[in-house]
Amino acid sequence: MQTKTYAGIPEENAKLEASKIVLIPVPYDGTSTWQKGADKGPDAFLNASENMELYDIETDTEVYKQGIYLADAVTESSSPEAMVEAVHQATKKYIKKNKFVTIFGGEHSISIGTIRAFNEMYDDITVLQLDAHADLRESYEGSKCNHACAVYEASQTTNLIQVGIRSMDAIEKTVMDEDKTYFAHEMAQDDSWVDSAIDQMTDNVFITIDLDAFDPSIMPSTGTPEPGGLFWYETLDFLKQVFEEKNVVGFDIVELCPNPNEKSSDFLAAKLYYKMLSYKFQGEDIDDDFESNFNDSSNGVNKFSKFNDQDDY
Repeated sequence: MQTKTYAGIPEENAKLEASKIVLIPVPYDGTSTWQKGADKGPDAFLNASENMELYDIETDTEVYKQGIYLADAVTESSSPEAMVEAVHQATKKYIKKNKFVTIFGGEHSISIGTIRAFNEMYDDITVLQLDAHADLRESYEGSKCNHACAVYEASQTTNLIQVGIRSMDAIEKTVMDEDKTYFAHEMAQDDSWVDSAIDQMTDNVFITIDLDAFDPSIMPSTGTPEPGGLFWYETLDFLKQVFEEKNVVGFDIVELCPNPNEKSSDFLAAKLYYKMLSYKFQGEDIDDDFESNFNDSSNGVNKFSKFNDQDDY
């Protein structure tokens, strides 16, 4: 039984039937190989969200009024494979209910399940990955569902675009599409990467954000911090443009590894999540039909093109 609402929003804005948005927490940290604690990320994110102002100055909106349902956490942890399948099924269940589905991890292996669900439900999908690490290993430490493999499947089955990469193993070069990879050291010298990356996207975009994409000077509380990362406003500018030009169908945020003595990272994660929702629903009336979000304004194509092919849930 749900005992609290996202960000402490009123119950009337948090019921499933009245919500356009679903948030699924996944407190999983079963395959991380350095600092442990990403399983505490969802709680830290939710606690920070409760202390956040719900009016967004930039968009002049209060996006929580679109309705944000805090789903039961996915707590399956018997194996990485079982966790991925549980995340896959939970994500797909809410997509089928015509919700804008968002997920907060947990380590990055959870994204194998989220991406699989969105790829099954949407045609011709782009996965936009913001990350310090390539995460392109086919398997690692005996599992294909390791955090080091987070987007390998996406590289084979979707249009994967990688942004902010600055750490990888040589073996990952054999899988990586370097024409769709934006390395941090190159991004720092030339900001044309923004338009280039967006031009490579299909209409439907799923965003996966590993918080170590950010520079550790503003986001220290993550399991594997890497110097030379993204900063706040350049990241928001990029995301805002993606939301404006593409049909973002959902997103996940992962790898918050909270430190009880450093709360700014928790708050950055909370603000990032709310900002992304604000960009998605900016300009939409509270009582608009939700399904209109999934129509392409230029040609009226229903983005739930796979939805009608699914069995009833």
